[in-house]
Amino acid sequence: MSSLRQKLLLIFSVIGLAAAGMSTYVHYRLLTDPTYTSFCDVNTSVNCTQAYLSRYGSLGGVPVALWGLVFFSIVLLLAIAATRARSAARETIPGYIFLLSTVGLAIVLYLAWASFFQLHTVCLFCATTYIAVVAIFIVSGSALTLPVAALPRRVGGDLRSVGSSPGALAAVLVLVAAIGAAIAWFPRESAATSNATSSFPALTDQQRADLEKWWAVQPSVDLPISADGAKVVVVKFSDFMCPACRQTYEFYKPVLAKYLAGGQVHYIVKHYPLEAECNPAAPNNHYASCEAAAAVIMAKPKGTADTLEQWIFTNQIGLTPEAVKQAAKDIGGIQDFDAQYQGVLQQVKADANLGSMLKVSQTPTFYINGRKVTGTTITPPQYFDYLIELALKDSK
Repeated sequence: MSSLRQKLLLIFSVIGLAAAGMSTYVHYRLLTDPTYTSFCDVNTSVNCTQAYLSRYGSLGGVPVALWGLVFFSIVLLLAIAATRARSAARETIPGYIFLLSTVGLAIVLYLAWASFFQLHTVCLFCATTYIAVVAIFIVSGSALTLPVAALPRRVGGDLRSVGSSPGALAAVLVLVAAIGAAIAWFPRESAATSNATSSFPALTDQQRADLEKWWAVQPSVDLPISADGAKVVVVKFSDFMCPACRQTYEFYKPVLAKYLAGGQVHYIVKHYPLEAECNPAAPNNHYASCEAAAAVIMAKPKGTADTLEQWIFTNQIGLTPEAVKQAAKDIGGIQDFDAQYQGVLQQVKADANLGSMLKVSQTPTFYINGRKVTGTTITPPQYFDYLIELALKDSK
């Protein structure tokens, strides 16, 4: 393998390792810090969170970003070994990298398809790893000096060569141990929900002052929703396949319970599925949202809506229309989902049309007494709590 190809393999493996490392960091923060907002979330079309917390964000229960770290670490070790190995090993190392990158290429093509055509969003760090894998595949393929079919006969000798080198053996053992520890240590997707029960720090005086200034200049719109005698009306535009909607659903339960118990606040959820079937104005990247919204509406007369809603959010990752229908039957007690669906869908469309009229551009979007609140302003429950306090003060 030429020195140029060796350098290219080193460069692309380092680039891929850096991008996979950032992806792993962001994914970890999303699962462990309820107040964290990824800096690579530009809008609904360029959004890392949508990718990481979707059903395509994990493979075998392990985040794809972590598998990327494993892949690029192995390629980097092999690329470094190619610069130091004896001539016989140098002939086979490009082949090993080529085989690895062939598998990697198949995976990133699938993930790219899922991101662009299923989720309709771009993850910048993910896209960087895709490019790095494709480049490694091309460079290693061009560096082959032995047919791939000859590699199995060389594996035994190469492994013995690694075993006879204390430095190489130590590097392999460290890598294996690091991979095992990382997979065991990394939190699973359920951690995002379990963190809802964790305590949140109280707002500082400065944070309160900043929120008051922000609140004072926010425009207010009239919503065609009755207050039912309450002083404050909180409206949430939500999507059952939106990760942030699931977070706010869990995190705001104690906040809402505090205010709803006294009748001071009227809280209502409007459906804004990001699926063209029931919301043509939205990007079509959530493939079971219309069914989920319709199922919850159907469950209300039966008194099972809350239980079904909890199930849907808990099983958000990997949710399919078929799974929703089965849950509607088993949990919601809905035996005629298909018969009711088209009629109930009109209610979902009405909610979505209201959201479009109000220029809702992301989920969740909240309106607190007509003032629009989105993004990092609402994610921490203590922020949301204080905004309701401010609305109550205004109402007096």
